[in-house]
Amino acid sequence: MFKEFKEFVMKGNVIDMAVGIIIGAAFGTIIKSLVDDVLMPPIGLLLGNVDFSNLLVVIKEGKAAGPYATLAAAKAAGAVTVNIGVFINTVISFLIVAFSVFLVIKSVNRLKKAPPPPDPTTKDCPLCFTTIPIKATRCPHCTSELKV
Repeated sequence: MFKEFKEFVMKGNVIDMAVGIIIGAAFGTIIKSLVDDVLMPPIGLLLGNVDFSNLLVVIKEGKAAGPYATLAAAKAAGAVTVNIGVFINTVISFLIVAFSVFLVIKSVNRLKKAPPPPDPTTKDCPLCFTTIPIKATRCPHCTSELKV
């Protein structure tokens, strides 16, 4: 049983998948920082100094009465909230990741494009249908003259 597990783990696709998951997790962290720290502050400023991460709707107030200035304050008070801002940040993160993956796949597909086929080196004789060199002016099999 251990031998079969070892064979399974040592297959190339399992290791490739593990590397992809690790890189994907690191990439997700970078995108989260990009959204939270770079994109959302200017967007919030353009929309009237709104901090999306603290955009919430209180369903039930906590021990301390609201309004709560931040999500952390609402959580500290024990309030039940719908965290719209966190959801907006997550959606934007997803869109950036999806677009990035699209660009990577598009680049890889462009690199995979097959090279054009080489110029033909042979042709068929129109009379006997034998394959002959492209530069031949006479068929070696039926001796007919070929138009160049």
